[in-house]
Amino acid sequence: MSPYVKTFHAIEIGDGADGRWAAHVRSAMAKPEGWLTEEGRTPEGAAKARQLFDTHMPELAPVLDRLAEQLESPQARTLLTMATVRPFFSGCTQIGHEGTLLRNYDFAPDHCEGTIVSSQFLRPVLGMQEAGWGLLDGMNDAGLAVSLTFGGRFVHGPGFAIPLVLRYLLETCRTVDEAIGKLRTIPIAIPQNVTLVDAHRSLTVHVGPDIPMTEAHDACAANHQHLPVPDEQEQTTRTRARLAAVRAAGVDVPSMLRPPLYQCGYDQWLGTLYTAHYRPAEGRVTYHWPGERWEHTIGGFTPGSRTVALGLPGDGNDRGRRCSGPWERAVPSGLRRARGGGESVPGGRTRGNSPAVAGDETARPAAPGTWPRPSV
Repeated sequence: MSPYVKTFHAIEIGDGADGRWAAHVRSAMAKPEGWLTEEGRTPEGAAKARQLFDTHMPELAPVLDRLAEQLESPQARTLLTMATVRPFFSGCTQIGHEGTLLRNYDFAPDHCEGTIVSSQFLRPVLGMQEAGWGLLDGMNDAGLAVSLTFGGRFVHGPGFAIPLVLRYLLETCRTVDEAIGKLRTIPIAIPQNVTLVDAHRSLTVHVGPDIPMTEAHDACAANHQHLPVPDEQEQTTRTRARLAAVRAAGVDVPSMLRPPLYQCGYDQWLGTLYTAHYRPAEGRVTYHWPGERWEHTIGGFTPGSRTVALGLPGDGNDRGRRCSGPWERAVPSGLRRARGGGESVPGGRTRGNSPAVAGDETARPAAPGTWPRPSV
């Protein structure tokens, strides 16, 4: 029996105005300062964040205002721009091919929100929510699907957290080409890989604060970009090995549910939390775990909950055996924060030894997934 279980929730929030979205996120959003940079907690920083949002995502401005009006904290509006948040990192492997997007999301079980959301802000969108209204992966009613992975380089600059960018692309674009046109102009705060799929094209691009958007050789991604990661980081994350494995396997769900693509390093923030198989032309996604699956469609979404065991049979307590060392060891020493007994994060949980970019308070990361779960 796996030592980890996680409950995933599926909720429907409509256009966000009827209180269902606010009820889900309100307790975490009561203390948004835990996610904001030092500058983001100032009036000047808040104004800059809103200006950046209005410049690059004007179509979503009415939605942001509608959501923010339902929250008590005056800093919640700034947090919703996701233009001044502390950096955070995750694992993941993904591939797009012939109208299908398949991905593993790897992270710490307690710090992934685990909420599948059906929304109609500007159009019908379905995906795995993160950071209030961002998305880790998702699709829209036009047949476009997108997902993200961390790009493996520990740099941070001005720009947006990628979950909101994925939301924006799905709300405003119908095709991969449209999404690429918009993505090319949006500043991204940390290195990320984005895989995009529609009925006619599959593509992965590398983005980040220090590089122009760059198309990858194929529609696959793990946790590096155009250059290999340092040897110690490769030993920990096995990003090159995973990329080679997903290329060899293709769009194959069983391959994603076994090593090396399925990872059990949950204590190292590198365990596979779910496999998502999107068929956007059908408006259909299936979330997979070993021995378990949960399917949703845009046209026939059904709210509910599902509790699953994480890990593979026979793992026992050897939770980190597929990883050679803690994820923190892969972070350059100059970017690590001091290790300690944990740090309070929004939502009232405690974060332990997380992957980090540190040095000053502004750069210290916030762990994703610390948003509240519905009371059940």
